[in-house]
Amino acid sequence: MARDSCLARVTAGVAIGGAVGGAVGAVYGTYEAVRFKVPGLLKIRYIGQTTLGSAAIFGLFLGAGSLIHCGKSY
Repeated sequence: MARDSCLARVTAGVAIGGAVGGAVGAVYGTYEAVRFKVPGLLKIRYIGQTTLGSAAIFGLFLGAGSLIHCGKSY
């Protein structure tokens, strides 16, 4: 059984974090756009910005966490 490389673990962490962050950001952005009554097509822009921002932050933190755990053997 081959061990995963550190790069593969970090990449997987970033991908999973981006997916989770994107989902959370989309839900939160939609809620905020409706709550603040953002007009027309600006809703799509607002939701997109929230989605991408959340995906980037979650991906960054999960990637960093994977990198920290890379050197530990359990």
